[in-house]
Amino acid sequence: MHYDRNFDWQRELPAQAPNLIQDLGLEVLFNHMSGGDEFLLQVAQRGMLCSLAEPEAIIYRQQTFSDCLTHPEVVRAIYNLTVETLVEKKKIFGWFSQTPEQNLRHAVQVMELLVRMLKRLRQVALESGTLFHSPAFKRFFAMLLEELDDAYFVNINEHLRRLQFRRGVLISAGLGKGNSAVDIVLRSPLTERPRWSELILGPRDGRLRFDVHPRDDAGHQALSELQARGVNLVANALTQSTEHVLGFFIQLRAELAFYLGGLNLRTGLEGRGFETSLPEPKPASEPSLSALGLYDPALALVAGGGVVANDLAAAGKELVVITGANQGGKSTFLRSIGLAQLLMQAGMFVPATEFSANVATGVFTHFKREEDKTMTRGKLDEELNRMSRIVDQIRPGGILLCNESFASTNEREGSEIGHQVIGALNEVGVKVLLVTHLFDLSRRFRSEAPDGVLFLRAERLADGSRTFKIREGEALPTSHGMDLYDEILRDGLPAPTAGD
Repeated sequence: MHYDRNFDWQRELPAQAPNLIQDLGLEVLFNHMSGGDEFLLQVAQRGMLCSLAEPEAIIYRQQTFSDCLTHPEVVRAIYNLTVETLVEKKKIFGWFSQTPEQNLRHAVQVMELLVRMLKRLRQVALESGTLFHSPAFKRFFAMLLEELDDAYFVNINEHLRRLQFRRGVLISAGLGKGNSAVDIVLRSPLTERPRWSELILGPRDGRLRFDVHPRDDAGHQALSELQARGVNLVANALTQSTEHVLGFFIQLRAELAFYLGGLNLRTGLEGRGFETSLPEPKPASEPSLSALGLYDPALALVAGGGVVANDLAAAGKELVVITGANQGGKSTFLRSIGLAQLLMQAGMFVPATEFSANVATGVFTHFKREEDKTMTRGKLDEELNRMSRIVDQIRPGGILLCNESFASTNEREGSEIGHQVIGALNEVGVKVLLVTHLFDLSRRFRSEAPDGVLFLRAERLADGSRTFKIREGEALPTSHGMDLYDEILRDGLPAPTAGD
């Protein structure tokens, strides 16, 4: 996921995440990415909403994702292996009141499992490593082949065999005050197997020995405590080692889960006949935003066919104003831009034939909301409070998507508020894409900065029908609300009589 650090799949989501999820329809994408798996959902949310901020980091992840697209069966096999490892580890029984001997026995069993899984992982590297070309996968497979060679497995299996202490435990100790044991050290056996003469006559290297009587409970208790103190250090060391190796599998599972979610999403879109492509990220210092065949992936997944794609050319523009007929596709178009930006900065494909944009320091949305059912505040007050929180969080280089902002008051007041807020954001380097019906607001932006603003308009044909195409064009003083009136009301009413 990153070339210089691990992916933090448990980090907190950014403050604007709830608004992004609600306004852009991200729940639909997350559901397709996760397939109902809670872990995949958690990873998908962090991968999508905790955006990358450098084009190089995005390209690094795109290259990795390209390998996943080319060899999805290998990626799924490695992911399934990590899941199997964690499932099998849970089956290894652990004790609640553990002694050092029990800790050691448990750690040995866990490490034996992990070694078996590492061998299987190395086998995947041997069989498929040369098929992958991205820096991430090449480094991953090279690490497996270099560090997990045959000598490593022979060495670790030998250590695990010795830690079973089938010949007992060899401990050295000194005598302290009151003849208490001090400086306890666990030793390696002097010989692998005892000679027959030693079994009969005892050791012949000058060592003294004595046996504890079977009925000497106190002696056995003291001996057990001495053994526990000797075993405790190696038990702790092996437990830490198992946690380290287990952490590797947990991290590998999390990082592969993101790419697996991306594969699921792409399969869902292309299975419905929608094209995807890898975007071209630009540095933040190069304001850019262009697209061919851009569509809303959430709508595509829900509606299937019939989703209209649009083009966009907004390079060098810090403000894009979208106006036009009601129900003409303006909000859908705005969502498609926001989703494409998030997908690009997650290092994934985008729902377009072509897409290019500069990276943003953050993506924010300010969409209209339903009336507050608790009646604790008015709609305008609620809108201003949300905008205030956005202003506190957004930084220069960010993107703000506004959908009918400040439309809850009259034309004059809403236009004045919108002009001041959006103008101030543009001045500090925040790119704003605005869907609005406020003609006065659009007219003011047109008169003040004709070259710095891109005006788009939802297409309406002469007969009143909508094509859902968004084309370049200045705002009109009407949103053609009568079209909706004619369609919804007049078609259902009797024709007026001469006396009406």
